[in-house]
Amino acid sequence: MMALAERGRRRALSTAVAISALLLSTPAATATESLRADTQLAPGVTYRSFEMSTAHGPVVAYLITADLRVPSVELGLLHPEVVAARDEIPDMANAQGAIAGVNGDFFHISESHEGIEVTGSSVGPAIADGADLKAAVPGGQRFGPALPAGTSTEDVFGVGVDRRARVSSLELDGMLRSGGRTAEISGLNQYALRVDGIGVYNADWGRVSRARAVCGTDTDRSAPCSEQTEEVVVRDGVVTSTQDRPGAGDIPAGTVVLVGREGGAAELEKLEVGDRVVVETHLSAVDVPPLDFAVGGFPILRGGEPLSGLDTEELAPRTAAGVSADGRTAYLLTVDGRSAASTGLSVLETAELLRSAGAVDGMNLDGGGSSTIAAREPGQDLATVRNVPSDGVPRPVANGVGVFSR
Repeated sequence: MMALAERGRRRALSTAVAISALLLSTPAATATESLRADTQLAPGVTYRSFEMSTAHGPVVAYLITADLRVPSVELGLLHPEVVAARDEIPDMANAQGAIAGVNGDFFHISESHEGIEVTGSSVGPAIADGADLKAAVPGGQRFGPALPAGTSTEDVFGVGVDRRARVSSLELDGMLRSGGRTAEISGLNQYALRVDGIGVYNADWGRVSRARAVCGTDTDRSAPCSEQTEEVVVRDGVVTSTQDRPGAGDIPAGTVVLVGREGGAAELEKLEVGDRVVVETHLSAVDVPPLDFAVGGFPILRGGEPLSGLDTEELAPRTAAGVSADGRTAYLLTVDGRSAASTGLSVLETAELLRSAGAVDGMNLDGGGSSTIAAREPGQDLATVRNVPSDGVPRPVANGVGVFSR
């Protein structure tokens, strides 16, 4: 194991040297095969594609740089109309008017519980245009590579109301009040709730069944679905119906659906039709200004250094987002992989590449067949896919990071 780790570390170091030489445009015949000049997509937004020679073969990568000091430049969440849905990055970018974008968070892509519907919804928190869309699932319920030490499903890449990009985290503050009783709300539009928890579902969730929310546990995604459940529908602050099992279907505006499991179900069973209920939820950024936009993933770069314990062995297509020291420049990176033309990178190599581009903090986003980058050059009507997705076609994904020129 030590030999494998050392070999991976040396390979990452060799790749990092090649990356640095490439991005700094210094002569390095072994490091550089080709480098396109930056294409300006809009004032403050550039795009480039480039190739590298690494210790494990050729790598093709793509980088979007967004200067948030330019008033017209914004980052935002690319997303379908509802949380429990998926769409392709170019389709979401064009529907929302973005000039570029990459895929975002890991998501609920497969299901081992018989009769339970895959929701397609993302793992981590999501904020779009200042509105909270969803909170994070428990750590044991996530999809994607193992989390580095000191990180969680609550970690996000986002932009604050101060127009500075950052890697932060979002906690859900929630409370249910009725007739002098209170209960904690621990979920918002999530495909999985924590044990003993209560989740809130609103019109942003969509029509997909909420049954998945009570399956698995905080530490085991494949654990059986809970038998102790309760669902309560609250319309305009009044309980209108209750039932034992989570349901499905569109949730109208002005209506919230409460889903509880174990202890949370016991709390919801105290409510009766006609009871007045107040439900409050809010995603709070930790030690930073409120975020206007946020997408989940997991940190790989902090304070200019890759996090310890990042995987050094598995080569794959990658997508990542990074930010400069002052928060004024954002970097969106995609790497092709799983082909003779591009081997892909390890997670550690991705962190090194992001750092070489100028980032001091960075987030790994979904990779593999999800890795997609789209851009619209001046004079073009639509953003189109620029990389070579490893599935052969763009994969519908839960969300993405969009670059806008307002």
